[in-house]
Amino acid sequence: MWSKLSHDCTLLQTIYKLFMSLNIQDVLRIAHLARIEINPAEAEATLNKLSGILGLIEQMQAVDTTGIEPMSHSQDVTQRLREDVVTEGNHRKDFQAIAPMLGNGVKAPAVEDGLYLVPKVIE
Repeated sequence: MWSKLSHDCTLLQTIYKLFMSLNIQDVLRIAHLARIEINPAEAEATLNKLSGILGLIEQMQAVDTTGIEPMSHSQDVTQRLREDVVTEGNHRKDFQAIAPMLGNGVKAPAVEDGLYLVPKVIE
């Protein structure tokens, strides 16, 4: 798990370095590759937003996290579980007794070996 986490951090750092050197031309090229229509004014705004996001990532990477264990949830909570008890009996025979009739003059429920019979759809 730690090797995957280390790999992910290295990947994030590589992406971070790539995006820190972004310019308007890069944003316009990425938009073109993604088939997103964007004008130069929107590209400037997008570049500013990306710079803000990357600045936040830089701040978070500056925090010393040595000795802190990764967690799966921000709060130490557990799910309340109920008893695994059967609360309703098996009513299969009752339900199959009232199944629709087969048709074709047969007056028996459309059931065989505990399974419901249905018309053939695909030849």
